[in-house]
Amino acid sequence: AYCYHGQTLLASDKCGEAIRSLQESEKFFAKAEALCKEYGETKGPGTTAKPSGHLFFRKLGSLIKNTLEKCQRENGFIYFQKVPAEAPQLELKANYGLVEPVPFEFPALSTHWTPETLGAFDLSKRPKDDTAKPKPDEEVKPLKEPDIKPQKDSGCQIS
Repeated sequence: AYCYHGQTLLASDKCGEAIRSLQESEKFFAKAEALCKEYGETKGPGTTAKPSGHLFFRKLGSLIKNTLEKCQRENGFIYFQKVPAEAPQLELKANYGLVEPVPFEFPALSTHWTPETLGAFDLSKRPKDDTAKPKPDEEVKPLKEPDIKPQKDSGCQIS
């Protein structure tokens, strides 16, 4: 999130804040990379997963590095902005591109479901002859396949 926020800040000519955001992104990426490598080395049933080798993870590392170098280069040539000590705050509430979620509410209970009705569903009181008997399998008779011999004289010519 800090990486993409840094790209947005750079596009809006806030290069100092973009550098700080990308530095924060680099710090979190290094921490995530260490955790991924540790996860890949653990023993257990899920050891085939290697998150640090995933394409997204590898591309994100190079994207952070390249964008940070670009920001530092442009800040040295064009903007000359001071890099703040604290990382800029991320706007966690998206205000575009997303649909508002509809809150889920359980439907009202029907008047038909009473304690007596629920008590009637006692499986120990079911009839004993309810078991289905499997039907015996019918014997499959073999079919005689016609003997087809390849014909050399089909009338087709290759020119």
